[in-house]
Amino acid sequence: MSTTTFTVKGMTCGHCVSSVKEEVGEVAGVTKVDVDLASGLLTVDSDGPVDPARIAAAVEEAGYELAGRS
Repeated sequence: MSTTTFTVKGMTCGHCVSSVKEEVGEVAGVTKVDVDLASGLLTVDSDGPVDPARIAAAVEEAGYELAGRS
């Protein structure tokens, strides 16, 4: 099991959080997604390492942008 944390830019409401969770949750191998609106933190649990580019693409599909990886 692997846990990775990212920072998402541009989220302003609960709908933003839901959109990011839904898109990132569809990435193959992802088992759990947590998003904190106040801090912008996106925590991704997965079966194994997931390519950060796939997470970034999912976040962009939701309409937001990764600011970085923690």
